[in-house]
Amino acid sequence: MMTQMGKKALSSFPVFLFSFLPLFLLCSCCPCKEIESDGAETNGLFVFGSSLVDNGNNNFLGSTTTKADYLPYGIDFPLGPTGRFSNGKNFVDQLGQLLKLPHFIPSFNNPIAKEDNLLHGVNFASGGSGILDDTGSISGFVISLKQQIKNFEMVTMPQLGEQLGCESTKALISSGVLSKYLFVIGTGGNDYLLNYFLRNTTGDAALHAFTAKLSTKLSKKLQKLHHLGARKFVLMSIYPMGCIPVVRATFHISQGCVLPFNQAASLFNSKLKSMVDVLKPQMPGSNLVFVDSYKIITDVIHDPNPRGFTDTTNACCEVSMTLGGRGILCKRGGNACKDRNSHVFFDGLHTSEAVNVLIAKMAYASTFSIEAYPMNVKELAKL
Repeated sequence: MMTQMGKKALSSFPVFLFSFLPLFLLCSCCPCKEIESDGAETNGLFVFGSSLVDNGNNNFLGSTTTKADYLPYGIDFPLGPTGRFSNGKNFVDQLGQLLKLPHFIPSFNNPIAKEDNLLHGVNFASGGSGILDDTGSISGFVISLKQQIKNFEMVTMPQLGEQLGCESTKALISSGVLSKYLFVIGTGGNDYLLNYFLRNTTGDAALHAFTAKLSTKLSKKLQKLHHLGARKFVLMSIYPMGCIPVVRATFHISQGCVLPFNQAASLFNSKLKSMVDVLKPQMPGSNLVFVDSYKIITDVIHDPNPRGFTDTTNACCEVSMTLGGRGILCKRGGNACKDRNSHVFFDGLHTSEAVNVLIAKMAYASTFSIEAYPMNVKELAKL
C-alpha cells in the first residue's frame, strides 16, 4: 500500500505531466496515414513477374537483350516506346484504369518511382525473368522474382512508409495499409520457354517434377509477400505457349498449336489455381484470385471473329531473328501491321493491346469462375 508520504508526493506531482503522458504514449504508436482514394477502387498495384506485365524495368538493365524500348513497341501507347512488350497498354495498365487509379504504375527502376509517385503502387516485373533464379539467363541479367520481392521489401516499403509517416517498416506492416493494395503476379511461362524446354528433358515424370518445383517455390514467395503485409493477390495464368508464333515457327506448325507446350502450361495453371484454396488458410486474412488468361486467349484463337480478331497465328510486327530477338522480339524499327487490333499476337510471344484489354476486362468483371476464380478483381478490391 502507498504510504502517506507517497500519496502526498503524488498529489503534488505536476498535473500537466499526467495529461502529457497519454498523449506521448498515443504518439509513440501513431498509425500510418491513410491514402486518399481519389475515387480509385484500391490503394494501388504492386506488380511482380515477367515481360507480360513488365512496363519498363528492363530499360535500365544494360546487360539484357530483352527490351522493348524501341518502335514498333509502343506504337499505340500514349508515351510511345516505354518498355512495354506490346503495341500499346499491357494487362496491368488496363487493369489499373478499370480500378480508376490516377496514373500508370511506375516501374521500380525508373527514377520517378519514389515519393508521391509510389503511393499507388510500383511495378517490379522484368522481361525474361521467372520463378527460378536462373530462368532468363540466356538473355543476360534480368531481375528474378526473388530479387523483385527483395526490391519491394528493402527499397519500396521503407519509401512508402516514409511517405505515409510510419515510424518503421514494421509499423507499415502492422498498420494494414498494404492490405488495401492488390499484388499482381504474372510469371512462370519463361521457366518453361527459357529453361525447361531448353534442357531437352522429356517425359511426364520430368514435367511433373519441374512443375511441382515451380509451384512450391512460387507458393513460398507468395507467403513471403503475405508476411510483408500483402493480403489481396491476383494470380495470372501462363498463356497457351504452344500457340505463340515463335513456338509454332520453331516446330514449323502452320495450323493448330504445339501440344507439349500447352500441356505444360495447363499443368502449371492447374497448380496455380489450386493455390487459391490451399494458401488461403495458410495466409490469414488473405484473398487470392486466379485469372485464367490461358482460357481467355484460347477462346479467342478458337473463335476470333465475334471479338473482332482475324489473325490468331502471326506476329503483327516484323520479328528479329538475331541472337537478341530469337524470333520473339520485334525488329528494331521494323514494320508492324496496320490493323493491330485484329491480331492476337503483336510479336513472337506477347499479345496485342486488344487482347490485353480483353484479359483485363475479364479479370475485372467476369462472373464466370472458369475465367476469374473464385471471384473477379472488382470484388477482390472491395474486400
